[in-house]
Amino acid sequence: MPDSKEWQGQYGATDMQINTTRFGTVDVDETRLLQFESGLLGFSSYHTFALLQPDEHGVFFWLQSTESPDLAFVVTDPALWVPDYQAQIRKEQMQELSMNEVDDAQVLVIVNKRDGSLTANLQGPIIVNTRNRNSMQLVLAEKRWTTRYELVKINESVQAQSA
Repeated sequence: MPDSKEWQGQYGATDMQINTTRFGTVDVDETRLLQFESGLLGFSSYHTFALLQPDEHGVFFWLQSTESPDLAFVVTDPALWVPDYQAQIRKEQMQELSMNEVDDAQVLVIVNKRDGSLTANLQGPIIVNTRNRNSMQLVLAEKRWTTRYELVKINESVQAQSA
């Protein structure tokens, strides 16, 4: 994940409050807000999400809608799990994100709990322009990646606690 300096870029930091069903009302640094012009797949009417970091050392984050308290996704950096993972960004997608350099991109993937495992959607990565926080979800044509890439198995005691 980019450090807070990268996320801040050239923008000043101010806080705003957002309502969530999981965490109540939280203060969010505006530099953690991501703008999705087209929304996410299946959620095209929601355009602004906050990237919440539950703890400093965690590898999972919450992508929380600022428009709907009950709409949130767990996300992670796929490079932590799949070292050779790459999401190809086309030139027109870079233009849509106002991105000049591929190095300005941060890639995230949505994580789901399925059949005793945490899985990642590697075929639908989220691309964030770290300079201006414009974001989009891609659909990769390459069949190498799956929508259910297993990250970790959840042991029985963890499953019981989360139920």
